[in-house]
Amino acid sequence: MTTTLAARGAATPGPATDLAIDARGLVKRFGDNTAVDGVDLQVPTGSVYGVLGPNGAGKTTTVSMLATLLRPDAGSATVFGYDVVDDAVAVRSLIGVTGQYASVDEDLSARQNLVLFGRLLGKSRSASKARADELLADFALEEAADRPLKDFSGGMRRRLDLAASLIDTPPLLFLDEPTTGLDPRTRAQMWETIRKLVAHGSTVLLTTQYLDEADQLADRIAVIDRGRVIADGTADELKQSVGTSTLTLTPVDRADASTVAELAESVLGEPAVLSAEAGRVTAPLHRQDLVPDLLIALRERDITVDEIAVSKPSLDEVFLTITGRD
Repeated sequence: MTTTLAARGAATPGPATDLAIDARGLVKRFGDNTAVDGVDLQVPTGSVYGVLGPNGAGKTTTVSMLATLLRPDAGSATVFGYDVVDDAVAVRSLIGVTGQYASVDEDLSARQNLVLFGRLLGKSRSASKARADELLADFALEEAADRPLKDFSGGMRRRLDLAASLIDTPPLLFLDEPTTGLDPRTRAQMWETIRKLVAHGSTVLLTTQYLDEADQLADRIAVIDRGRVIADGTADELKQSVGTSTLTLTPVDRADASTVAELAESVLGEPAVLSAEAGRVTAPLHRQDLVPDLLIALRERDITVDEIAVSKPSLDEVFLTITGRD
């Protein structure tokens, strides 16, 4: 669903301009089910804020409350200083929302859909056409611009929906799993579009189940599970919270692997694991400044290393560790 909530210009960011979003204790219940159970989010202006979580974690419900589409049952939230309940009209003039499903008009072509969105936002016909042409090019839809949507594939419809959300460039854009169903090339194009939006001053709140997407784009990440924020921080901070980096060494001569393991344990002060078949040694790395010392020790033993790598825990490991499930 692409939702254009109001024409731009009706409001300007309020006094809390250092935070695009400030949510405290948001709660939303549907009957006996508590979908969101006390969520806190502080999103700095001019950043990409990622929200990760399994299906049913409460991500979309949280976005719907922040975008004034659902009324919170408890807690409070402001967007650029405007309360999402008391100042809903002002909030709507400052945001754009792209949901998980397309809401384009089946009876119109891609170009006609984009021009329509532009006109609804108060743009002139000529400005709407010009912006439509730009977006059709950005999302590789030029050749299909005047074809009926019934001939579009699912991925093409998704690209059109994303393009429609960018007819205007709102100060705050909610992207709810925006790249679901996109091929790798279009997904990379969307990533670049998000980076450009932020470079020009917009703030993006991105919900996703693609951990590499959050790693690539988000300045800060919140992990939501069962309606609660269970972790918050930069990608590096979250990775560090579940484990240390790992050093991997592969000697040219596999016969040297046991000696490499002994030296690694001696220099790093950590138990090393030897994979005899691969001739590879791995060890926890708490202090990266010790790596040069280890290399010197290997040189003194006349051991040549074919490969050396330092790896941090992945966001996949963070997700599995924090949520306790995949």
